[in-house]
Amino acid sequence: MRAGTPDGAEAPGSSVRDVGTSGQSWRPSGGTLGFLRGRWRAERNLTDFRQGLAGSFAGEAAFADAPADAGLRAGALAYREQGELRFGGHRGPASRSLIFLPLPDGTAEVLFADGRPFYRLDLRSGCWQAEHPCGEDQYLVTVRVSGADCFTEDWRVSGPGKDYAMTTTLTRIGVPA
Repeated sequence: MRAGTPDGAEAPGSSVRDVGTSGQSWRPSGGTLGFLRGRWRAERNLTDFRQGLAGSFAGEAAFADAPADAGLRAGALAYREQGELRFGGHRGPASRSLIFLPLPDGTAEVLFADGRPFYRLDLRSGCWQAEHPCGEDQYLVTVRVSGADCFTEDWRVSGPGKDYAMTTTLTRIGVPA
C-alpha cells in the first residue's frame, strides 16, 4: 500500500490516503505508535445491513510492546482487545488481536495476528483512510483522532459476502505507557 498524498487527494491506484486536512481532527505528536501505546476503553456499534441486525461490543484494549520472541522489528506493538459482544440474540465474550509495525516515517503497517498484511495507518495528521480487499469484499476504514486520549475507527464493509458498518471509539485509560 502506498501512503496518501499530502493534500489529502488519493493517488491513482492508492489504497490509503491522508484525510486530515479537513481540520476536524487533533494531531498527535510522537508518531502513530507513540500515540496508540497504552490501555484503552473500546466501545463499538455494529450494523449488519443484510441481516437487519445491530449490536455492540464493550471492553478494553491495549497497545503494548510485542513479545521479544515474536520475531518482529523493534518497536512493534501488539494490540489485544477483550470484552463482550451483543449481536442479535448472541451475548458473549469476544476478542481481537493485531500487530502494528513501526515504519521509519512515523506511520505503521497493521497486520493480522498471523502476520498477514491488513492496512497502513498514519495518524500524524489526525485522520487517515485505508482500504483492505478481502476476496470480493472491500473494507474501508477512516480513523480520526479527536484528542490526546480518544480516537474513532469507522469501518464500512461491502461486497457480495458482507454489508455492514462498524464504529469503534477508543478512550485512553490512565496515562500512556
